[in-house]
Amino acid sequence: MLRPIVVGLDGSPESLAAADWAAREAQRRAVPLRLVTAWIWRPVDVPSAQESEAQKRWAQQILDEARENLTARHPELPIQVEQVSDLAPRALLGQAENAEMLVLGSRGHGAIAGFLLGSVGQRVLARAETPVVLVRAIKHGTVEGAQSVDVDQDGGAVVVGIQDRDEPAEALLEFAFATAAARGVTLRAVHAWSRPPVFAYNPGSVPTGDEDTGDEARVEEELLDALTPWRQRYPQVKVVHKIDLASAAEVILQASRDAGLVVVGRRTGRPALGMRIGPVAHGVIHHAVAPVAVVPHA
Repeated sequence: MLRPIVVGLDGSPESLAAADWAAREAQRRAVPLRLVTAWIWRPVDVPSAQESEAQKRWAQQILDEARENLTARHPELPIQVEQVSDLAPRALLGQAENAEMLVLGSRGHGAIAGFLLGSVGQRVLARAETPVVLVRAIKHGTVEGAQSVDVDQDGGAVVVGIQDRDEPAEALLEFAFATAAARGVTLRAVHAWSRPPVFAYNPGSVPTGDEDTGDEARVEEELLDALTPWRQRYPQVKVVHKIDLASAAEVILQASRDAGLVVVGRRTGRPALGMRIGPVAHGVIHHAVAPVAVVPHA
């Protein structure tokens, strides 16, 4: 059974943009699309029966209108809709368990302001066991919404940030390569490296230009070795790579200026404090212009 791409809808322009992005991605991957609303929004809500019915009708209207609009643009795409009577974070996490990915809308202001996450998005990102993609509604003039999404952006490269070149996360690379293959675009693999800490404390140990070049060549060779099995598994994907002596988030953001999607990892094997998702993912999410996929991995 094919796993669907799930979208959380709340009627906002951001969630409609997310649904539009997800529909295109589902069609490329030949998987169903599922639109989900959760209509109990806050733990303190104790709605009367009349209010509860009004919420249900409102949620159903959002789903029906979104399905109608998406079906008109993607008539062959199977689209499911579902109301979940639960708090939004719990509902979305439950839906994500058996999904190909979960797609959420995120507020963004201006060309470089990146993504602004509400509490729902933060909770879901920190706890989801499946990739979560954040999509902004892009303004054109004074209109913001699903119809304003820049469809041509899908043709940009997929950028993946690889933090551990010795043991790269399989889930991260699988998602990045599969996405690039489905889109028929280049995969841009980037990696930030740094000199051993001893150089910061012992001026006499700072490498010469030749030594520094040798270190960079070794790092590049290790990155290429990490990518080799995935190149073999996805021979149709053109892969370019870049290493840089800078912070990981900075390297990823520099490479993603004209990207169609940015893919970063989030470690699940260590306990998280609150709703933290890691400094690299946090930095990319808050400054990237392109949609961002956060892939959990051990």
